[in-house]
Amino acid sequence: MQSDWDRSAAAWIAAQGDEGDFSRRRVLDTPMLQRVTQARPDRVLDLGCGEGRFCRKLAEQGYDVTGLDPTAALIAQAEAHGGARYVIGRAEALPFGDGSFDMVVSYLSLLDIEGIDAALDEVARVLAPGGHFLIANLAGIATAADIKGGGWEALPDGGRRIILRHYLESRAMQSEWKGISVTNWHRPLSFYMQALLERGFHLTHFDEPPVPDPQWPQEEAYNQAPYQMMMEWQR
Repeated sequence: MQSDWDRSAAAWIAAQGDEGDFSRRRVLDTPMLQRVTQARPDRVLDLGCGEGRFCRKLAEQGYDVTGLDPTAALIAQAEAHGGARYVIGRAEALPFGDGSFDMVVSYLSLLDIEGIDAALDEVARVLAPGGHFLIANLAGIATAADIKGGGWEALPDGGRRIILRHYLESRAMQSEWKGISVTNWHRPLSFYMQALLERGFHLTHFDEPPVPDPQWPQEEAYNQAPYQMMMEWQR
């Protein structure tokens, strides 16, 4: 049976292009790469690597990178561009041995994973002692309002408003944009904090990165109401 991501793979590849979308290109890429550089891992797993764009960026910096994703069409696109080893697989049952990686990166992929508890168990298992888990994620206020599905409302003064509903309740939601239609999962920040603390991780970095030197209205609007966050945890 085809999944939402199987059906949306072509639209996703077209939307990302070579450079990635706005959030990746202008908000997250630079600070994510900076955190990897600071950790200096020998072996990196990109969990939910999609079409492999961030794997290639890591490989350009000399890292030994493995990308994993459950969607065959996205892995095929990644393999066509090279830069890393690519594996079809699910986060809930990683096909790697214990302690296989020094860093696991989840770049806007945790919100796609239904079996999040099993996936976090697997991350803890495949990380070597002292390894890092680097996460970029949509903020809980963004997923509670489903900003991908048009949750923003423009105000007369140029501001923006979102309507939050049932923020503390984890739930699935169907998100649609640019021909992509997939199931994402809203989970409050407290869910991730508690789940990782319970698994013995400790928080080493947290940020809500802005657009540096905003040049366009979209960039100014993002800095007024940022919706991305970064966390780094150490095992």
